[in-house]
Amino acid sequence: MRDRDDPEGAVTVLETALGRHPDEAILWQCLGLVHRALLDSEPAIAALQKAARLRPQDGKIMQALAHVTLEAGLPATAIFDQARALMPQDGSVLIGRSAAQLAEGDVNAAIGDIEAVCETSPLWLEGHRALADLKWLVGQQEEFVSSYKIALARDPGSLPLWLNLLDRYQRVERFDWAAQALSAAYDALGERDELAPIAAICASELGNQVEADALFARLLSQPHHLQDIDLLVRAVRHLVRTNRPSQAVTLAAHGLESPEANKLWPYVATAWRMMDDPQWHWLEGDERLVNRIQLYEPQELIGISRTLRSLHRMAHQPAGQSVRIGSQTDGPLFARIEPEIRDLRRRIEQAVRSHIASLGPEDPRHPVLHRRPPKVRFAGSWSVRLQGAGHHSNHVHPQGWLSSALYIAVPADAESGPPPAGHLQLGVPPAELGIDLPPIRVVAPEPGWLTLFPSTMWHGTVPIADGERMTVAFDVKG
Repeated sequence: MRDRDDPEGAVTVLETALGRHPDEAILWQCLGLVHRALLDSEPAIAALQKAARLRPQDGKIMQALAHVTLEAGLPATAIFDQARALMPQDGSVLIGRSAAQLAEGDVNAAIGDIEAVCETSPLWLEGHRALADLKWLVGQQEEFVSSYKIALARDPGSLPLWLNLLDRYQRVERFDWAAQALSAAYDALGERDELAPIAAICASELGNQVEADALFARLLSQPHHLQDIDLLVRAVRHLVRTNRPSQAVTLAAHGLESPEANKLWPYVATAWRMMDDPQWHWLEGDERLVNRIQLYEPQELIGISRTLRSLHRMAHQPAGQSVRIGSQTDGPLFARIEPEIRDLRRRIEQAVRSHIASLGPEDPRHPVLHRRPPKVRFAGSWSVRLQGAGHHSNHVHPQGWLSSALYIAVPADAESGPPPAGHLQLGVPPAELGIDLPPIRVVAPEPGWLTLFPSTMWHGTVPIADGERMTVAFDVKG
């Protein structure tokens, strides 16, 4: 069933098997995990609770129960504690527990418990990553990588620690910090092939074109680097930024047949527009690719607005996301069990099915129109609340097929500022690329209305002056 991507069929098979073997813990465990994959948290919890009763000493079952309980929006720290007692050496349990502590408002414990283990186990890379992301989330940006620095002071020759530290800096787009750390890494390690891609990326992002050109040319002269989709994206991005769109398209062609080609298509679209190549109309100009659908009447928004506001507890945006001056919910929103969230998901699934039916014939070359997913599955779901001068930087969602913005609350005109303040802009490249292209489409925010668009299309919002802008967003799998 996993190979056929048919979790609903797996549920049927497992339920039939449980009819014959009701005391098989592994069957209940598998049923719970399949329901979790479907974001059906209530039956997932019930199945995993049954598995835990049948096999109370199984730490993996307890850990899965803790995770699905957390995703449902229920207190889960105590269940993680039970899993940790069964698997005291498994750091992933501690990281999950920190998310539960954070959800329950215990920020200091969430940070302190992981920090303590990172100090005693300085090569615990998973812990350092989780701690850095957690500190960034709660607004401790200046010290978010402090555990890496402590570990490297003890073991400056650890390449994995240096690579992880550099990755964290890149994730939050602090390439100036990354360049400083890179220099220190070279001092500690000497010339290492693993550092060269990071040097090229930093040179490009910091505007050192000659250096970046030389570094990318040397790297991409090696065939195995042409297979590295993330490095290829960075090199294409560099060519677009430095006004060489034709070369960017030629280089991108090496990766457009890759399963990860969605990372390249936004740059190809931008390059084609820069050259006024009509192919961009084929890629992004079809009006059917963008759709607006009303999900709520204004008076229906009171309950979902109240529920979502209760989830926005963080003072800062998560690392590596597009949110600027605002907060974003943690975990899969559509896995939560509040009635308002379940109703929201039902409305969205219906709207997505309607949009898919309106897309017209398939085009095997097109990243969106090449196929139609038979069922609505989500690659992610979350809510964003922007305040003050909040906005989304222009970005894409390469893990999705279809992306979205559902407006729940928008500021009054007197607060937000004159149009297009707060508007969704589609097709505008990120500001740091320095490319002056107008939006393909501008969507005015209207409470209760959902906008659907390709995940490969640049999208962001114009900053508001003041007030609250709250949305729900999700990615649909292709």
